[in-house]
Amino acid sequence: MKTLCQEETIKVPKGIKITIKSKIVEVTGKHGSLKRDFKHLPIELWLANGGKEVKARMYFAKSKQLSMLRSVCSHIANLFEGVQKKFEYRLRLVYAHFPINANIVNGGKTVEIRNFIGEKIVRTVHMLPGVTCEKSATTKDELVVSGADIELTGRSSALIHQSCLVKDKDIRKFLDGIYVSSHGVKEE
Repeated sequence: MKTLCQEETIKVPKGIKITIKSKIVEVTGKHGSLKRDFKHLPIELWLANGGKEVKARMYFAKSKQLSMLRSVCSHIANLFEGVQKKFEYRLRLVYAHFPINANIVNGGKTVEIRNFIGEKIVRTVHMLPGVTCEKSATTKDELVVSGADIELTGRSSALIHQSCLVKDKDIRKFLDGIYVSSHGVKEE
């Protein structure tokens, strides 16, 4: 059964500038500006109520296709949160015997990981654009990856995690690595 017309609305928070032109959404706030393209989706996007809310509408869609409306609204809400507060991922260095040594070089743009399960190789992970990494001030063996774009921030922390995977051993026993312990919006 097809739904004739379905609509979703999200409010634009104060202090944020948003422009929508041919399904390209550009959001500007205090942490810079983010851009996202929704051209691949068969939806209508426009600013309503004098630029105070964003509306997304879809015609003649089945229930599976209607789910993309809510997804688009969630993506735009993530853009709002990113330019307002930034996202952060906290990663813990976990080791049983050989202490993992993580150095942040290049002004937070590159992470160098040494002595992972006693290996001599230096693993270098470059952060994606707009993402920075620093050592946690309060907790020992913790890295904090932060950025305005939720996808780039999540992918950067995934790159750090994937650089330290144990190969050719029983991963139930060898639990060494760098794991995401928490993620979400940065508390100011």
